[in-house]
Amino acid sequence: MRKQNSPHIVIIGGGVIGTSIAYHLSKQGAGVTLIEKKDLASGSSGACDGLVFMQSKKPGIHLSLAMESLNRFEGLQKELPTDIEFKKIGGMVIIETNAEYRAMEKFTKEQQAIGLDVQLLDRAQALEKDPFLSPGIIGSTFSPLDAQVNPINLTLGFALAAGKNHARIITHAAVLGILTKNNRVTGVATTKGNFNADIVVNAAGSMAGLISDMVGISMPVQPRRGQIVVTHAGKPVLAHCLISAKYIAAKYDPSLAANAGQGISMEQADNGNLLLGSTREFVGFNKENTLSGIRNIIKQTSAVLPVLEKFQVIRSFAGLRPYTPDCLPILGPVRSLNGFFMAAGHEGDGIALSPVTGDLMARLLLGQKPHIPLDAFSPDRFKGSKAGHHG
Repeated sequence: MRKQNSPHIVIIGGGVIGTSIAYHLSKQGAGVTLIEKKDLASGSSGACDGLVFMQSKKPGIHLSLAMESLNRFEGLQKELPTDIEFKKIGGMVIIETNAEYRAMEKFTKEQQAIGLDVQLLDRAQALEKDPFLSPGIIGSTFSPLDAQVNPINLTLGFALAAGKNHARIITHAAVLGILTKNNRVTGVATTKGNFNADIVVNAAGSMAGLISDMVGISMPVQPRRGQIVVTHAGKPVLAHCLISAKYIAAKYDPSLAANAGQGISMEQADNGNLLLGSTREFVGFNKENTLSGIRNIIKQTSAVLPVLEKFQVIRSFAGLRPYTPDCLPILGPVRSLNGFFMAAGHEGDGIALSPVTGDLMARLLLGQKPHIPLDAFSPDRFKGSKAGHHG
């Protein structure tokens, strides 16, 4: 039951971050109401692949958080009432050019220094691990820690478990405004009425910038579209999750992305379907698939995995990743409005970082000290920078 004197917390957003925070708060007996505009997992969390990739994280606080998060998935597999289909199958970053090889050599050294189990493989070693890969590749990196999970089951699992712990989960309620008095939040106005709150958490994913605009606070969270192609269920052709070295370049250095292309990701789901991604496009809130986007994905993925030519595409979908200018999430209190907290901007890392984000945010919201300092993610880091004004 809810503890006496604990604050009532309203979370805006029923994706993997919002539901994880609700779950971790409810475990501590806090009073929680989660408000979602549509259905749970109807935004980015339901329109993404399920990669829990360590190798794509920048060495430093980002990778440390991801490694801490990874360690929690096995416990969640047992704790949550849904099968989150978590599997540590290992991951490879495919290297297609000599320039990428040199970049990945440096990247893996930095990751090894932090303690990530990762190695650089030459072509023969890479083909031994995944025989269907193109013999035209230069090599790859490999980490046994990379994993996959079902993002929709994970989001629903967090929400169902939070509900069992007396959290209120309200769907199909659009937020109309955030109520304030004397520079403090007092509640949230929605299409299903007003909800009183001592604390409001903006976990609205790619819409988080629109929510903070409601209280005149500018947060540089922009939607970045990612298209994904799904094939028919075929025989197993992928032993590991794959991304390309271009993907890492595209993530951290947009100027490289312009020359190198989008970067790809591939995984084979439990039932044999292949999920192939993904574009990285700034097109506002447009979630349409495009022929050129789909063609690019098929062209780039089949260059690395030629056997794809035997697979049929059965559908495609697109989601919006919450992008921030420094590629790090925005977590913590907004100084200019008491009781207003941000938990958004994970871009493509929301699934992988959701367990640790939910726990750290819950501690922060209840006035406890998070065991990992969140200063690097402070919403106030954008103050006075051009990044504070998003178009």
